[in-house]
Amino acid sequence: MIQIGDCTLYQGDCLEIMPTLGKVDAVVTDPPYEKEAHNTQRRVTRGGVPQTEAIPFPPITEKTRQQICHLVQKICDGWFIAFCQTEGVAKWRDSIEEAGIKYKKPMIWVKPDGMPQFNGQGPGMGYECMVSAWSGSGASRWNGGGRHGVFTYPKGEGVKASHETQKPIKLISQLILLFTNHGHRVLDPFMGSGTTGVACAKLGRKFIGIELEPKYFDIACQRIEDAYKQPDLFVEPPAKAVQGGLDL
Repeated sequence: MIQIGDCTLYQGDCLEIMPTLGKVDAVVTDPPYEKEAHNTQRRVTRGGVPQTEAIPFPPITEKTRQQICHLVQKICDGWFIAFCQTEGVAKWRDSIEEAGIKYKKPMIWVKPDGMPQFNGQGPGMGYECMVSAWSGSGASRWNGGGRHGVFTYPKGEGVKASHETQKPIKLISQLILLFTNHGHRVLDPFMGSGTTGVACAKLGRKFIGIELEPKYFDIACQRIEDAYKQPDLFVEPPAKAVQGGLDL
């Protein structure tokens, strides 16, 4: 476990670590994609040449999806937001409802710079989905009023992504602003390169991140530490990074 400011970062299996955390105010996460996305591979451009590459980690399983939802129901007192492919929306809805969480609506991230279908045999995939669910008590509440759950942000941000499925910081920051409040404790059990943690550090939220792969965990730690070096005006300066142990 590493503490960087108000961000607590764990390197390990989220299914083992989540039961030890206590309550959180929201869960905002980008889990592994469904198997359909892994079968078609991801489309990238290398040296100006379009090509496909296999996603270098396994797809989410039904068992893991169900376990995550049950853990969210136990520890989350607010919103649960999870990215997924179109094929995963109904699967997440079923797991969310089976766990006793109030499923709300799917949302859409539109990618203006999404890759085309290189072989020309059908339409390209210019969007991703998110599911939204309320795990808190009483009526759900958010900061978006009656706005639509459609978010249009380019994938590219002028810097090389540190993770194969990294989301743009502007998109994640918008979700954090809409679904959490200042000082809230936000969990990302599939932290990846730490974009949710970066957004929380910039926006005055406490953050808990869990990442299984040491490579991405190290990247997330560095990105979050860098985020605190140029904080927003209302964010307290971070405490020095402290290495600690995890008692599971």
